[in-house]
Amino acid sequence: MKKLITLGCIALFAMGCSQSKTQVVRVAGSTTVLPIVSVAAEAYMKQHPDTKIIVNAGGSGVGVNQVGSQQIEVGMISREITQKEREQYPQTAFTIHAIGRDAVVPVVSSEIYNAGITSLTLAQIARIYRGEISNWKEVDGPDTDILVIDKEAARGTRHVFMEIVLGDKEAVAEGADLVLGANNEEQTALTQSDAAIGILSNAWLNDDVKGITIMMPDGSTVAPTLENIINNTFPITRDLVLVTHGAPTGETKAFLDFIKGVEGQEIVKSNGYVSISK
Repeated sequence: MKKLITLGCIALFAMGCSQSKTQVVRVAGSTTVLPIVSVAAEAYMKQHPDTKIIVNAGGSGVGVNQVGSQQIEVGMISREITQKEREQYPQTAFTIHAIGRDAVVPVVSSEIYNAGITSLTLAQIARIYRGEISNWKEVDGPDTDILVIDKEAARGTRHVFMEIVLGDKEAVAEGADLVLGANNEEQTALTQSDAAIGILSNAWLNDDVKGITIMMPDGSTVAPTLENIINNTFPITRDLVLVTHGAPTGETKAFLDFIKGVEGQEIVKSNGYVSISK
């Protein structure tokens, strides 16, 4: 019987019935990092047809938690991992892989921008999010109530913004009228409103969603340009990173090397972010 089974397996193999095993890499997390990784995954899978890369969003918190619980191989995050998260997963060796750089930009509806609100101080933005300023006329804009858009607590964009603007990455925005998650959701809300302020990655700005410049204490202004992100003069910048449990191996390592390589860094730049390449 053993001989028959062995011969049967050999016969099936000779007939081409065996199939190569597909390697699966699971990725989830930040919607800021998502466009880079989605495009990179498509390009990588074309070059490596035996590899399947599954990419989902959910926010930086999802990326950290799913790597922490070792449900996925790669987390996408656009903020630092908190001490609380590290303590929650003591068995996980969080390992960071920088793939790009970005700015978190205070943004307003195009109508507000065109009405003259093209620059604000960090203190003015903080007062808006605390609820101390509720009408655009209080910052020399039109006489209309401000629609203040906040992001969900676990979002990396929010952590970075709140730490710089309000001094605490977990600060409560008392003035918020609307709390949203993904960048595309907030972009849509800003487009549909004529009086909103929000928080977006630099790469998500468009004609209907305008990034404002930051007025510095000396009276100068700093715009969210790629040059100012590179030279670190824009005050709200952050690294875009992927996180793994320990040093990646196999197809996970190969995919991360691809993103950090020449072709992957071109994808980073084509999505409006700053490359880590010198």
